[in-house]
Amino acid sequence: MTDTSDRGGPGSPIPDDADVMSRDMRWFTYATGLGVRVEPEAVPEPRPDTEVAPALPEAALGDRTPLPRGTAELLEQAPYPHGRADAPRARADALGHALVAGFGLQRREPENPFNDHRPYPSVRAKFPVQVLVRDGRHRRVLDLYRHALTGVGRQDGAAGPLEVALAGRYTRLPDTYRWFRSSLIGLELGVNLRQLCLGMELFGLSGKLRLPDRNAAGLLTDFGLTPESEWSLPLTVALEDGGPPVAAAPAERAADPVLDGILTVNRAQDFTGSAAPLGPSVPAGLPRDGALSWAEVLWRRSAGRMPRGMYGMTGRRRPVPERTLREAVSWLSVPPPGPHLAAAWEELRLTAVFQGIEGHADGVWHLRDGRPALHRARPGAAAELETHYGYPVTPYAGGDVRHASAVWFLSAHPRRLVDRLGPGGFTAAQYAAGWAAQGISLAAAATGLYARPARAFQEVPTRQLLGLDPDEMIVCAAITGTPRFEGLLCDLRL
Repeated sequence: MTDTSDRGGPGSPIPDDADVMSRDMRWFTYATGLGVRVEPEAVPEPRPDTEVAPALPEAALGDRTPLPRGTAELLEQAPYPHGRADAPRARADALGHALVAGFGLQRREPENPFNDHRPYPSVRAKFPVQVLVRDGRHRRVLDLYRHALTGVGRQDGAAGPLEVALAGRYTRLPDTYRWFRSSLIGLELGVNLRQLCLGMELFGLSGKLRLPDRNAAGLLTDFGLTPESEWSLPLTVALEDGGPPVAAAPAERAADPVLDGILTVNRAQDFTGSAAPLGPSVPAGLPRDGALSWAEVLWRRSAGRMPRGMYGMTGRRRPVPERTLREAVSWLSVPPPGPHLAAAWEELRLTAVFQGIEGHADGVWHLRDGRPALHRARPGAAAELETHYGYPVTPYAGGDVRHASAVWFLSAHPRRLVDRLGPGGFTAAQYAAGWAAQGISLAAAATGLYARPARAFQEVPTRQLLGLDPDEMIVCAAITGTPRFEGLLCDLRL
């Protein structure tokens, strides 16, 4: 991530009163010149009563291949952070365990309106990113509730190398999210990429990542993901060299002008070059204390709890040891795989509001060269942030920011991204930010905190509080703190 000293910039190119649903699209147009129509008079009103797309693709009607059982038991024998599971010799079984480790159901909280919990967060618990597997002949989708890989798309190809793809469905999120679905799916793809890499790392699998190019829409057709205009271009990880060829797909348009704008952003990706080997997803420098297993860390991952079916999260303020901060910074030191995502990662700026962390003044901090540096001592900064949070505390919901130990913000200059990586750099930054946010989530789970990724902070006053540049976009945030409530947990692991 880039150094944050001596930054200047012109006035904000985005209207201060731009609503959260269209703000990111305005940033994209500013950075690329590829206009997206986001004015209210240019598009129909959102349909609040519209049903979202189903949890699995409609084409998921084929035969099922059961996933192996016993993943949780294998992970219980793998100490966090450097232990690894005893992987089966058969690659298909090892991949099955890796997918369950990365994405499998963990628990149910009876009082929580959003169930069931997985080892990673998702907006409104919709989990719009699908995990797809193909080997040339077969195409399958990860079907967690049947603990299987279910046939989807073409099943008549020649046998070929093993490959995993991640694709997000925009219509899995409510229509009221409008253009904002573009950024949310991009962030969740980054979260899911880290979980895929983590699961493969824990079970001794290697692979190579390929980002979308102009022909990547052909993969959507190959997997039967229709209509293609509702889906993001896939990220693919090949476990073996070579892969089934994919025919180029024509340029797409959506009848819905909002989805058409989202496609303009997503289809701007054209990342060329060889597939990049996966690097580590777990930081190498974490201390070995042996107190936790990987099964326990993944089980404990939480975005915060509320009692009695209420929404949101709440916490309690308490002093936090410096080790908690070191853990998070270590996870934030691991870049995503490949040169394109590494370049986007370098363009991200990380700023945080700390409160009650041992040896660190309350206030605004920047991360420079892997170390926190005080930008401005400001007691009460977390409480001030809460006034800029889009989900206020009510009798029915919690939006507790004032008690957070750390609120992390990832930001970037959109034009620098596009100058460095082309129009696809805008989306690459979201992948990189999602990767980082999931690192914060895992660090929090290992140190007894919750971590809630968020895009609900009002950008203009938050940017001013943090000391960001006027031409700097907040890509993602993560609220971390000590949970206030505990309750019954029903184990769903297999």
